[in-house]
Amino acid sequence: MSLPFFLVAAIVLVWAQGVAALELWSDDEGRSADLRTTLKLTGNASANPSDPWIYPNSTELVGMTRLRFGVNLKLSDRISAEFANEHGAQRSSHGGGVNFAGNILSSLSQSPWRVVPLDWQIARDGDIFNYRHEIDRASVTIKPDWGLITVGRQAIGFGRGLLFSAVDIFAPFSPLEVDRDWRRGVDALRLEYQSTPTSSLELITVVGRSWDDSALLGRFRGYVGDWDGEIIAGKRGEDAMFAGVLSAALGGASVHSELALFHTPEEQPGGGLFGNRNLTAKLVLGGSYTFNVGNGLTFFSEYHYSGFGLRHAADATQQLFNKDFIKRFLRGDSQILGQHDLALQLAYPINETLLSSLSILESLTDASGIAVPSLVWSASDTATVTLSAFFPWGPTPRNGVLRSEFGAAPFSLFAQLSLYF
Repeated sequence: MSLPFFLVAAIVLVWAQGVAALELWSDDEGRSADLRTTLKLTGNASANPSDPWIYPNSTELVGMTRLRFGVNLKLSDRISAEFANEHGAQRSSHGGGVNFAGNILSSLSQSPWRVVPLDWQIARDGDIFNYRHEIDRASVTIKPDWGLITVGRQAIGFGRGLLFSAVDIFAPFSPLEVDRDWRRGVDALRLEYQSTPTSSLELITVVGRSWDDSALLGRFRGYVGDWDGEIIAGKRGEDAMFAGVLSAALGGASVHSELALFHTPEEQPGGGLFGNRNLTAKLVLGGSYTFNVGNGLTFFSEYHYSGFGLRHAADATQQLFNKDFIKRFLRGDSQILGQHDLALQLAYPINETLLSSLSILESLTDASGIAVPSLVWSASDTATVTLSAFFPWGPTPRNGVLRSEFGAAPFSLFAQLSLYF
């Protein structure tokens, strides 16, 4: 199937569903089913660093289409269900190349933390074209008097971080990923017990293809006044983990912190803690404040330390042959290649429909970074246009060896039309 044909078919499907089939079914007893459809048309143009060992081509054009059908069922006051099927097609002008700085586009690769992938490839042409679809949600939620039970493929997100996270361990976003409407689902059972009006206990079981690809975690959450926090402990994959999250409203500012400790079966190439290379940590410290300037100028900053990252960007070439490092990097155990990064962001609503922002990510190890100015135009209740540019700086790679964390990123222009029905 060609990409132009897929685009036309997707637009027709979204128009038909959006016009005629938002409410699929309802009755007098309050039971109902509705369909929510999302279509995203994305284009990305990149000028790559001049190193054919990493980027075989000097430029790259990528077109991507994501079509998502989501069905929400209300079966009673206590029982609901969710189902989502997503189609994704991506065409590249050349294909190939590796971006160590982080993905701008959403991944079409198989998601971990699933018993059965329920992910099918419809068409592929080498690295040039890929068309897949997957079942991304299939869950049932029951609401007893004491809490909440959710079983099936569902989204699970932990933590308070905006661009970075120490505890978002199942389907984290890349710090540079523009499209964050939904995270990929994992196969899980969640039992939440409301212990008091201000606290809860939760048991989370995430099931993969084997015990080593599964997780069993306990979480305690609660709040006191303007402070709220959580403690997470258990097994994630082959790792034992213990984590804490704390956030608060202080005056007009919001602050948050996340700290996670991991004991891993393999030694970490970036070093360890207290002389133990099997013990590592992740840390996030952040805050935001909205200044009374015009329509409100919001400033946000976040520091991230990742023990799963590398001390020096040049070590990445050697780690390409380390299957444990590659597995962790691809599933998002480290959202950054290095160990110490800083994020800054300014956001200003120009009017009710136009939001501007400037995000900066910088390595505190080698001073490389990337600046991302963006505009988001809410054209209507059902249409949004996003425009972004990515300006990296820092020493570029040479002969396949990275010389800085963000210097290996391409200069890119990103545009996306999102339609919601």
